[in-house]
Amino acid sequence: MGAPVMDLSTMTRNCQVTVPVEFRRLLGIEPGNKVLFITRPNGDVVIGNATVAAMRKAQAVFAGAAASFDYQNEDDVTADIMASRYGSDALCE
Repeated sequence: MGAPVMDLSTMTRNCQVTVPVEFRRLLGIEPGNKVLFITRPNGDVVIGNATVAAMRKAQAVFAGAAASFDYQNEDDVTADIMASRYGSDALCE
């Protein structure tokens, strides 16, 4: 990776943010792809490409973790995240 890249984006009233083109290129994300957000212990937020290929890399790092949570697919993970954030009867906002 070359020199650091910095850009700004504004959150809309619908709580949506456009990923600047430089970051879309760096991450290899395209319309319809999912973007992964991770917080580090120091408070930094890292974003990444959460497409199937990227998830395979993460699965290698977290091998066996999904089984310990009895996750069968991506929907199970999403449901668990929504429930932990908003309660078990969470609705998409």
